[in-house]
Amino acid sequence: MSSEATRLRLARAMEECMRAAAVENITVTEIAARCGVTRQTFYRNFLDKYDLINWYFGKLLARSFEHMGSGRTIREGLERKFEYIKAERVFFTAAFRADGTNSLKEHDVEAILDFYSRLIGRKTGAPPDGETAFLLELYCRGSVAMTVKWVLGGMPQPPRELARLMTESLPGPLSALFERIGLL
Repeated sequence: MSSEATRLRLARAMEECMRAAAVENITVTEIAARCGVTRQTFYRNFLDKYDLINWYFGKLLARSFEHMGSGRTIREGLERKFEYIKAERVFFTAAFRADGTNSLKEHDVEAILDFYSRLIGRKTGAPPDGETAFLLELYCRGSVAMTVKWVLGGMPQPPRELARLMTESLPGPLSALFERIGLL
């Protein structure tokens, strides 16, 4: 079986474990047993359970933003991301409750910040300057915090509405830049 297939099976096993217990209480032994692999197989694929959660979330980011910058807007990418999070609510509710240095929240900030920075660089031919980088990090941290609040609060707004709110909350200079490079 391929490493990718094993990783996906481990992610599904983790999700099953999360239905019954908080992330902090789930062990690698439980995940591996539920998946039908050894702990050694788990550790060949991931550093720890948080690495598994972050990898799985990275798959989400890749899927939700893969077309942005080639005809897709930020709002469309965010809407797809929130729809996916809603469909996988058990996983994300448990994952966003977990805190720590390897938490999904910090991973989400870093991944989205990197995505936007690379996209800006590709569209403009230069990495974001100091002020743009600051505003981008501020926006990414705020949008992750609001995403976590949305998930842990029972997801009251539909994904489309949350995507609209997130897009409209872009700082003015970022909004102007994204408009200029065709992302709004």
